[in-house]
Amino acid sequence: MCGVVGLVMHSPVNQSLFDALTMLQHRGQDAAGMVTYDGKKLAMRKDNGLVRDVFRTRHMRKLLGNAGIGHVRYPTAGSSQSGEAQPFYVNSPFGISLAHNGNLTNAKDLKAQLFKLDRRHINTDSDSEILLNVFAHELQSRSRLSVEKEDVFAAVSGVHQHVKGAYAVVSMITGYGVVAFRDPLGIRPLVLGKRVDENGKNEYIVASESIALSALDFEVVRDILPGEAVYITLDGEAHFQQCAEAPKLAPCLFEYVYFARPDSTIDGVSVHKSRLRMGKYLAELIRDKWSDVKFDVVIPVPDTSRTVALSLAHNLDIPYSEGFIRNRYIARTFIMPGQKMRQKSVRQKLNPVEIEFEDKDVLIVDDSIVRGTTSQQIVEMARNAGARKVYFASAAPPVRFPNVYGIDMPAVDEFIAHNRSEEEIGEFIGADGIIFQDLEDLRKSVLDKADRDNIHIEDLEASCFNGDYLTGDISETYLANLQHLRADAAKDQSDADDSSVIDIQNHSA
Repeated sequence: MCGVVGLVMHSPVNQSLFDALTMLQHRGQDAAGMVTYDGKKLAMRKDNGLVRDVFRTRHMRKLLGNAGIGHVRYPTAGSSQSGEAQPFYVNSPFGISLAHNGNLTNAKDLKAQLFKLDRRHINTDSDSEILLNVFAHELQSRSRLSVEKEDVFAAVSGVHQHVKGAYAVVSMITGYGVVAFRDPLGIRPLVLGKRVDENGKNEYIVASESIALSALDFEVVRDILPGEAVYITLDGEAHFQQCAEAPKLAPCLFEYVYFARPDSTIDGVSVHKSRLRMGKYLAELIRDKWSDVKFDVVIPVPDTSRTVALSLAHNLDIPYSEGFIRNRYIARTFIMPGQKMRQKSVRQKLNPVEIEFEDKDVLIVDDSIVRGTTSQQIVEMARNAGARKVYFASAAPPVRFPNVYGIDMPAVDEFIAHNRSEEEIGEFIGADGIIFQDLEDLRKSVLDKADRDNIHIEDLEASCFNGDYLTGDISETYLANLQHLRADAAKDQSDADDSSVIDIQNHSA
């Protein structure tokens, strides 16, 4: 999972890109980067680290221009040391830079085709570089000595015809403008914003979440449709076209459960309200299945589950309390590469407030349970703080299947729910009882029409819960290969093998 942003303004974009990436930092803490264009040349800065660490004053002074794109990265392949920060850049045609959120499921075939058809060399293991070269190849095969909007839309149509998987893209064609497009299922989010500057000229932004727009005083226009492309010229003129043959809006369910900020709206659905409903449905399930259990307090695992826990406590008429204090200088453990780093970080990230646990039967609420690493240690911390009994509730169903669309949980044997019943999961984490949200209730939490401005959501991508891969191209062989490439052991080995060699495409000096 990553965060992307693209901007076309009539004043320098460097600070606005920085601010937008900071608002999207929760989507990836591994690396950050941006590219700007000043009318003559591009400036690029990218490196491993947080936004605040990658971009110093000396870098910002060189990132000149009124148009640019940016990216924050969380790795689904390789490791945090792999040097695959985005955006990527290719010189031909015209000079194209690109940043991408998602995962291509036919990347291996695309890489071979690119070399065979166009002698294009891919220098990293990133599927984003492959996607860039597919787009560049399509544009080169259709364009003339200049770029017209028809050429851009034809190139995006070509991308949709050849590329499989999930992708939300921002790209900049040097000298022409910014292009943004979304996969035909709309699995990964992308939203468009607009404002008028002091001279009455239009300025545009595209970003992964609406919070990046509101933070910069842009008005949300709408979510980019699945399969749609938006081409924004450097003078601030926006063009739209549907470029997929059979688009269908099926956004990722895990965005609402965990990744997105609660103050964002994705595809017309308020993340905050969807999590309130998750708490309501979970409370109904607990009332039905645990009617004989009396809880003294409901305690969330900060930060994502707070809204769910507050709603649950309200609906069960049980006191709510902040029993864990989070160290805000520790990154989100779920998206840390490697099991060892996650295990070490949990104890550093959370610390119990003992008076909230002493001699109490506690109901702990978390957004989900994936590997069980965090849950097991949280239960232990609660007991050590004096809890009599510790019950655990998950706002999401058990994660039993690999996610192949950009979330780092593809190795099945890393899941705590792998070959375990719900009762066995509870025993494994040391809880006195465990309960998981029903999948249909989770879907209803998002699809509630009373909340949606956009009522065109046809389905929800929920493959990690039900094993249903909507792109229709996922085989057992693919999953086995992905597990080998993206398991924690492979990441740990990648870290060990990493050297200080700087690839020529990193541009991170």
